[in-house]
Amino acid sequence: MSFSKSPELLIFACDGVLVDSELATTVHTEALAKYGYIISAEDYNDRFIGMTGQQSYSVIESEGGLRLPEDHHERVMAEVANRYTRDLRATSGVWQTLEAIDLRKCVASNSDAAQLCLALKITDLHDFFWPHVFSASQVARGKPAPDLFLFAAQNMNTPAGSCLVIEESVAGTQAAVAAGMMVIGFVGGSHCLAGHGDRLIEAGATKLFSRMTALPQILAGL
Repeated sequence: MSFSKSPELLIFACDGVLVDSELATTVHTEALAKYGYIISAEDYNDRFIGMTGQQSYSVIESEGGLRLPEDHHERVMAEVANRYTRDLRATSGVWQTLEAIDLRKCVASNSDAAQLCLALKITDLHDFFWPHVFSASQVARGKPAPDLFLFAAQNMNTPAGSCLVIEESVAGTQAAVAAGMMVIGFVGGSHCLAGHGDRLIEAGATKLFSRMTALPQILAGL
């Protein structure tokens, strides 16, 4: 897929693109270990980054033969908020990159709305995007379904084919492709291991980049 003209709208994923997602992964794996579901941070990221919480919990309960408490998600999100407030960092170079890109921008994330807004505020990214911040909690299906990206495009009054998505997850890349959007894969997150870029390409990413500050030049070359 390629554009016949320059994109009109840039859609960013949040975790692993705008901010480091490792803190949330640590909280999730620690919480799951309490119920006997042992998984490394690497495996968790490989399998569940890009999914909504409920999507990942369904898989985990089925595999582990367990039932997570009804308030599991709320308690996990409360701990994520605590650690975000203390330790969350923006991706290196992201402020300079956003300032350098003269395109309309929005965020579309599988994170719930409260966690998403908190992450953007803590890292001083909120003002780059607000009010154009979209969460999977606003649509029927999160990524890898196309609903969230189509919802963002509709709210931004932009045809899907004129949107360019910046993603770091396989699920997100699949969602962008299903929505009829071009997608570029970011592989500079701390969770991206060897081979992750190959998986993004297989899912439909047209390009990869590992330094956020390279994005303006990539856009100029489209």
